[in-house]
Amino acid sequence: MSGLAERVETVTVPLGARAYDILIGPGLIDAAGAAVAPLLRRPRVAILTEERVAALHLDRLEAALRRAGIESAALELPPGEGTKGWPGLERAVEWLIAKEVARDDLVIAFGGGVIGDLGGFAAAILRRGVGFVQIPTTLLAQVDSSVGGKTGINSKQGKNLIGAFHQPRLVLADTALLGSLPERDFLAGYGEVVKYGLLGDAEFFGWLEANGAALVRGDSAARARAVRRSCEMKAGIVARDETEQGDRALLNLGHTFGHALEAATGYSDRLLHGEGVAIGCLLAFTLSARLGLCPQEAPSRVAAHLAAMGMKRDLADIPGELPDADGLVRLMAQDKKVRDGRIAFILARDIGQAFVSRAVDPAAVRDLLAEALARR
Repeated sequence: MSGLAERVETVTVPLGARAYDILIGPGLIDAAGAAVAPLLRRPRVAILTEERVAALHLDRLEAALRRAGIESAALELPPGEGTKGWPGLERAVEWLIAKEVARDDLVIAFGGGVIGDLGGFAAAILRRGVGFVQIPTTLLAQVDSSVGGKTGINSKQGKNLIGAFHQPRLVLADTALLGSLPERDFLAGYGEVVKYGLLGDAEFFGWLEANGAALVRGDSAARARAVRRSCEMKAGIVARDETEQGDRALLNLGHTFGHALEAATGYSDRLLHGEGVAIGCLLAFTLSARLGLCPQEAPSRVAAHLAAMGMKRDLADIPGELPDADGLVRLMAQDKKVRDGRIAFILARDIGQAFVSRAVDPAAVRDLLAEALARR
């Protein structure tokens, strides 16, 4: 990776024998061959990607692999959350089998969160476990879904209900690729960035309040810092709780609400994942304030920042029809974090002070959602 070392930052996910590095910086796609080569038993890889990413960046990735003497084949899947289901998984796995991908080969998941989740799950179940590398191309994937080993697909009953923990061998987060994202997609990813400050780093949230606009404008240093800090926080939590038995649940701040809203909108472009997370974070802070757990200034500050960034923050910002409050609560009850019939909520005592609660009165949640729906 000559010529890039001085611009690349490394965050390690310390999981013993399964530890791996997240490399962060501009231009990493052009060094992918050199980065991946030490992980290979034979010089060939299979790439799972999606059509939009392939049109923009696949030639560069394949060229980088060729320069390192690595052969590659690529499967281009349709874009969108609809790909992350049984048909998409079947297509990916059958293609990998047809390409004779062996247990000691590598699959490269090259795309956003959908491809990373689907590709990682395909690698997890192929021949009872094949190694894979994440090359995330969206902000959301770089700061969240590419790190930590959660892989899976959606069910008609809910999001990410089918999956496995399968850690990547390496993550290459090329921050220059973020320049090709539409603004809406970038801001959706920013919803996950904000989440990290809200759940455990008030100083980082303050930095985002001051520098969020620079991130959107394309400031390279600001983008690298935001990705690095997000990955540092996630790596630390994953190292303490890889399979979500305790602390890792904090990473779901905003997701209990957000996943229900995604299901209610049919996992469509009406609501992107990160948009649902942003709305869900504000709902979680509002609920926390109503329950007397945090000061009212906290949700007001969250709302002000989301508004300043031009982001979705309320149910009124979601186009089309939504279920009533009871319907949304029923969708929340399908969440994979439900235990003994109790929905897990990530609440907060203040900015940067999130905690897990399974003792929230469902009536309080219904009232909150009913009022939000009334503003539509």
